[in-house]
Amino acid sequence: MTTANRIEYSEKYADDVNEYRHVILPKELAKTLPKSRLLTEAEWRGIGVQQSRGWQHYAIHRPEPHILLFRRPLGTDPQSGMVDPELERQAREEYKNQFGILRK
Repeated sequence: MTTANRIEYSEKYADDVNEYRHVILPKELAKTLPKSRLLTEAEWRGIGVQQSRGWQHYAIHRPEPHILLFRRPLGTDPQSGMVDPELERQAREEYKNQFGILRK
């Protein structure tokens, strides 16, 4: 099994601003990555992470550096990577209906 085949992807989860997911890398692959900075899209794609457009590696989880944390704004079009105002409105409305709260 190749290293890319052993990458695990979480379900997406959201707040009223962003959607999130985490990606779990094989530990031997994670050991080759920079420890003190976030990965660019070219870097995470280059190691075999596959996901639609618009995702940003936004944080390093120091206790478990093999887990990459990603986010993108609600309403991001997965093909263009750009926020679509109508998709954003729908996503915020869905969040409001589910949780009853929104930040301004």
